[in-house]
Amino acid sequence: MSPPDLHAPVLASLLGGGFAAAFLHAALPTHWLPFVLVGRAQRWSLARILTAVTVAGLAHIAATAAFGGLIVLLGLALNQWVAGVLPYLSATLLILFGAFYLARATLKRPVPAAGPPIETPEPAVSDAAAFGGLVAMMAVSPGEVLLPVYLSTAQEGLVVLSLLTLAFAAGTVAGMAVLTVLARAGASILRLERWSRYEGMVLGAALMLLGLLVLLHQH
Repeated sequence: MSPPDLHAPVLASLLGGGFAAAFLHAALPTHWLPFVLVGRAQRWSLARILTAVTVAGLAHIAATAAFGGLIVLLGLALNQWVAGVLPYLSATLLILFGAFYLARATLKRPVPAAGPPIETPEPAVSDAAAFGGLVAMMAVSPGEVLLPVYLSTAQEGLVVLSLLTLAFAAGTVAGMAVLTVLARAGASILRLERWSRYEGMVLGAALMLLGLLVLLHQH
């Protein structure tokens, strides 16, 4: 049952947008390339790599949710003093954040072509250390792109925030897993990295659109 003030179609759009934003954010090479390289170095099976991807992705979203909770608390405190300002503030943040990513992606210089393939060395660390390192890498870097979305839903209640976090988790893990599998299966990493340059443009445009939808929802 959806919250009384949020209709099912609006909730579905919000969760779908959250899933899409998380999936696109997971296209960043830092979200999948380390798993491919470490898995190759440690000679992990695909199942082992995907286990690391899943645990690390969930840790990434847990950190994001923790920071998002702080943003929600601060936003709700602000809204007690300035009634009705919160949705417009969140929409402004979404638009500004989207514009930042769009501008950064547009102005970013081309990345030099990759060098010759790196030979696969013998595992230098234990599997536990490699696994823990990947998880820690994602846990200490919350998804800053997703944080403004929490603020935009602060007034919708804990149920919606929980569902949004699940959508973020599903989108992040799905995106990381898909790209990791493609890269490991022999898809052109250079081609994927070239596509990831446009991820910033797509993500920036999506965030700006989400901000505009928040503004339209207030009228």
